[in-house]
Amino acid sequence: MNLEIPKKFTMLVRQAEQVAANVFLPISRKYDKAEHTYPKELDLFAALLDGMNDAMPEASGAATAGKRSAPTDGEVRNGSNMSTVLGTIELCSGDVGLLLTLPRQGLGNAAIAAVANDEQLARFRGKWAAMAITEPSCGSDSAAIRTTAVRDGDHYILNGEKSYVTTGERAALVVVWATLDRSLGRAAIKSFVVEKGTPGMAVTRLEKKLGIKASDTATLTFTDCRVPAANLLGHAEVETSKGFAGVMQTFDNTRPLVAAMAVGCAKAALTRTRELLENKKPFQYATPPSNVPSYEADFYRMEAEWEAARLLTLRAAWMADNKKPNSLEASMAKAKAGRVCSAITLRCVELCSAVGYTEGELLEKWARDAKILDIFEGTQQIQQLIIARRLLGKSSAELK
Repeated sequence: MNLEIPKKFTMLVRQAEQVAANVFLPISRKYDKAEHTYPKELDLFAALLDGMNDAMPEASGAATAGKRSAPTDGEVRNGSNMSTVLGTIELCSGDVGLLLTLPRQGLGNAAIAAVANDEQLARFRGKWAAMAITEPSCGSDSAAIRTTAVRDGDHYILNGEKSYVTTGERAALVVVWATLDRSLGRAAIKSFVVEKGTPGMAVTRLEKKLGIKASDTATLTFTDCRVPAANLLGHAEVETSKGFAGVMQTFDNTRPLVAAMAVGCAKAALTRTRELLENKKPFQYATPPSNVPSYEADFYRMEAEWEAARLLTLRAAWMADNKKPNSLEASMAKAKAGRVCSAITLRCVELCSAVGYTEGELLEKWARDAKILDIFEGTQQIQQLIIARRLLGKSSAELK
């Protein structure tokens, strides 16, 4: 296994590092305090990223992470999923909320890239997409979705409510998960692309949050909302034997992406904490941990945990690029990275004492931002449940 960053992505990673340092970090606190204000500084960068994606088939961005032809003749591919994860890690070392509110790079774009057909990929290209799964009575258990979709000629009629929709107000599209028939359970869950301004869809509330305040988080309602049948992602048929595996393909792409966000946020905290601590005394990496101050030994352990989360994330992305089933690995990466990010950012605040706790540094902000990365796209507990099912060969009915 080659642990180096693929050479063809070296320039991409360096550019993402520059954006994090020179675009995201300088405005991070500004938009942390100005919740629900759109960061106009991102428009220029979004346009540059669009140009990169047009010029390079495997450029970085959620919209490019998805379906590609399977490698042939034993070829090993480092493709769009890998580039997206690498770019996301670096950008989130600047600011997770700003990355989440970057135009045309929403979680919905990754969902479309994962399961849309060629016609849909072309039609929705260049549009910003949010993803709406969670409901007031349905959080981690996606199979309990109550939003309905009823076929009416060439349209589906959607009714229901979605909460905690990242970029739900700003995005041009929303990927909405809904059920065709509640009595059929998981198998009837499908995802639909709903365009902003569609009659019957409304933003009813914007949430005030602990972290990622640069990103808007909305509640959406759907009241007799007519959506073209051509906007259904995947097959319209309900296949009870497959559960909702087709829809769950989305998570196989988006969970490594969220894991990358956590790795990036933790990287920022580690980097800044090392700078602050080494002002007093340089770290002694050549000295055994038992012979260094406890805070230094703590830091070494955090770096090791961070590296483990990073490598799990890269593995999940690599498997997606090479058309290998990665549901287990995607959940492992998400679980590890989410937990590690929360632990690292909080410990970095502690190690830096009063300096870490005040707004003079971004350490306290990163600690607040970190928590959501252990929650959305499936909580820590849900990821561990999925991992247990995969390892034990149990179904969701057998292991709850």
